[in-house]
Amino acid sequence: MDLRLQLPPTLVIGAGASRRAATEATRLQVRRPLLVVDPYLKDSEPATMLRAALPTAMFDGVLPDPDLDVVAQGLDALRAHQADGVVALGGGSAIDAAKAIAILATNPGPLSDYMGYHKIPRPGLPLIAIPSTAGTGSECTRITVITDGPRRVKMMILDGHLLPAVALVDYELSLTMPARLTAAVGVDSLTHALEAYVSRKANAFSDGLALEAGRLIVAHLRRAFGDSTDLPAKEAMMAGATLAGMAFSNASVALVHGMSRPLGAYFHIPHGLSNAMLLPAVTRFSYSGNPERYDAFARHTGLGSLEDLNRDLKVPTLREYGVPEAAFQQAMPQMADDALASGSPANNPRVPTRDEVLKLYAEIFMH
Repeated sequence: MDLRLQLPPTLVIGAGASRRAATEATRLQVRRPLLVVDPYLKDSEPATMLRAALPTAMFDGVLPDPDLDVVAQGLDALRAHQADGVVALGGGSAIDAAKAIAILATNPGPLSDYMGYHKIPRPGLPLIAIPSTAGTGSECTRITVITDGPRRVKMMILDGHLLPAVALVDYELSLTMPARLTAAVGVDSLTHALEAYVSRKANAFSDGLALEAGRLIVAHLRRAFGDSTDLPAKEAMMAGATLAGMAFSNASVALVHGMSRPLGAYFHIPHGLSNAMLLPAVTRFSYSGNPERYDAFARHTGLGSLEDLNRDLKVPTLREYGVPEAAFQQAMPQMADDALASGSPANNPRVPTRDEVLKLYAEIFMH
């Protein structure tokens, strides 16, 4: 089978890269951008520079784990401005929302029609993605995840048309992240790297990206968590997150992500944190499916105990997070069905049965 790789056509990495947004928009012939921005970044330097250079409308109604209402509001703002392109500035939620907005500007929708793989008919408006967290890697993936609230489903949409035209990766934007967010998105990045490497869709290209991402993240995550002024660690984490995003976008994620999305949909746990909660137990379960790959990843990256990593990063358990046990047990059967229906568990080295997914959910609640 031919290997088809999809990456942003333009990727700029380094301090100050975010300040190139207006220049890149002009190069793409975007004259009236919509800026989709996390609220706390609306007065940041890159946002201010973009608004000074081009007629820019701003949509700052992004919420964590964006839902269909957020996307609809952003689409209304785009149409009111008659925008011809989108700039996303913020964490994975802002970039995911911007991807959906850009696609619906040129495709009929509804967005739920595109849930799954390769269903979007036409390219969206040009998208420039500027991440502010060293976590999701959404700036360089062809994936968006949008919550369908009425159905209690986090819709995973994968399509080449979702790939940003430009990614501007500036670690300086991550310097103000609180420690708990640094931990959650950092383990999210590690999960991307590990799942890309052990995925049944892994390939030689994604392997190199995943291993280097893992090496950077393992070496620097505790440092970035413990000291927000450690600039080399912050820079390495941003690079690792981008590499991990490139890896899983071209190899796919697996069981952790399949089980993580329902946790977000039912209990509003942020995506990175739910991945962190799941990673140790799911890795123990999955190890027997391909021990050689797991061992190779650990040797190359220096990864030790995932339980110790979570403890050092103060990752809470579901119980500590405040998830009610009775509600969790009631939701487990549907969460297991949703996890398997997402398709991600089929990429796992050890493909679980429904009963095994239920046992894993029960295990992570108790520990």
